[in-house]
Amino acid sequence: MNCRHCQQSLGQPFLDLGFAPPSNAYLSAAQLHEPELAYPLRLYVCENCWLAQAPAYARPDALFNADYAYFSSVSSTWLDHARRYVEMMVARLDLHADSLVIEIAANDGYLLQYFVARGIPCLGIEPTKGTAQAAQAKGVPVLMEFFGRTLGERLAAEGHQADIIVGNNVLAHVPDIHDFTAGLRAALKPEGAITLEFPHVLRLLQQNQFDTVYHEHYSYLSLYAVKHLFATHELTVFDVEELPTHGGSLRVYAGHAAADRLPTARVAAALQAEADNGLQALEIYQGFQSRANRAKNDLLAFLVERACQGETIAAYGAAAKGNTLLNYAGIKPDLLPWVADAALSKQGKYLPGSHLPILPPEQVFITRPDYLLILPWNLRDEIMAQMKGIRAWGGRFVTAIPHLEIWA
Repeated sequence: MNCRHCQQSLGQPFLDLGFAPPSNAYLSAAQLHEPELAYPLRLYVCENCWLAQAPAYARPDALFNADYAYFSSVSSTWLDHARRYVEMMVARLDLHADSLVIEIAANDGYLLQYFVARGIPCLGIEPTKGTAQAAQAKGVPVLMEFFGRTLGERLAAEGHQADIIVGNNVLAHVPDIHDFTAGLRAALKPEGAITLEFPHVLRLLQQNQFDTVYHEHYSYLSLYAVKHLFATHELTVFDVEELPTHGGSLRVYAGHAAADRLPTARVAAALQAEADNGLQALEIYQGFQSRANRAKNDLLAFLVERACQGETIAAYGAAAKGNTLLNYAGIKPDLLPWVADAALSKQGKYLPGSHLPILPPEQVFITRPDYLLILPWNLRDEIMAQMKGIRAWGGRFVTAIPHLEIWA
């Protein structure tokens, strides 16, 4: 395998989670009786450009299809994050009725709806039918296509270059990052700006977030890697922010190199922090497997012990990261009988691999489990607030990442 950025030959994986089905490939009851396709789940790092990455075993159109069940608006925390971003960018870039905002991977309109409410023209790019239709119902214009150079050049030729291009948690999902970045450059006005948010690979490594590794994530990004990728396409990163979302993310601001924007001091500081923490050396990657194994084994031991004591456990959040954890640990309904989730698109289906049934959140208060395992740990506070009623019968919350913790 060669690096998807610089084409350097890659060595041995630094994380091997075995084989797993795609984490968002939720199953119907009928599909439980059919064969289930699983792919290797491994991470490599390029010692030339330091891009951490997984092989593209599955095609994007197989992963992001009409049945794609992730709807961003389910999380109130994420909606608030989107609303605050819109308020900030409208002021920062003086966006108005003659501006154009393009969001790539617009999902269900969770963000662009706030631009629509302000009368600012926008366009969503979203290839998955269900989420695109949800965005359209909110008044968001949507193109149901995958984004890349061809679409970027077509938008430019049609006079639809953007004042700002937004991409939240999409760059990691792109197998051909050069084609994607070339599309960004083509679709951006000469003085326009790009903002991309993505989970920071430094936080993944430091906080043992191995469950964020799944087939839909092809790349695991640092500012160093993104800066060099953009430079290849005559784009310059001129600012960066650290965000608490998804366990620790970066928001990078970029534009055409010809616009000659001076980078803020935050860019140099963030790059230095990555270097100081060893992102351009092998040691931090080489110890990752053992930490993942420890977290997996601790969760298994907890579930087995609780079962032996006759205590009951359920899970909350049918999240992709939870599927990675459950499948790596080999957890089945004998140890964890079901998972609750607020997303109507997931209820009545089954988790890929583990085959746990997905039930409405009300089921927690009907069955009253002794423990509720929160799988999307990045939403722990939100979920604990929503499900605080379990304390009435002495129920307790559990998280497994970065290590096993029990919360009263």
